[in-house]
Amino acid sequence: MKLFFLIQVLFCSLLHAQNTHHINAIRNCLNDQQNAWNRGSIDDFMKHYWNHDSLRFVSGKNISMGFTTALENYKNHYNTPEAMGRLTFTVVYADCPTKNACILSGTWNIARATPIGGRFTLLWKKIQGHWKIVYDHTS
Repeated sequence: MKLFFLIQVLFCSLLHAQNTHHINAIRNCLNDQQNAWNRGSIDDFMKHYWNHDSLRFVSGKNISMGFTTALENYKNHYNTPEAMGRLTFTVVYADCPTKNACILSGTWNIARATPIGGRFTLLWKKIQGHWKIVYDHTS
């Protein structure tokens, strides 16, 4: 019985370590996005999104599909350095229910003349060895 308990503890520890590893990798991706945005590079910001027609983006009352649509929407809404401002992300919740899928929720804020911000939930999937956002719900 003690051996069974020990095996369970070790298994849970390994799962937690793997979960932490994945979450840290995704936090690094989010930091890359934040830095790209603050350099004024929407193209670099988008590198962590899945470049596929099935990418989904939910914002306000709109649901859009496709990488190109998301890229164009960002470029249309944030078309000047003043509009882009300075972005900060704060992760509030992170979990990886599988080794190839993680969910992050948190807040985003853009410091500019008229500050804006809100909440986000991102579904990240490991695709060809790289973490990519496949579903973005931002409000």
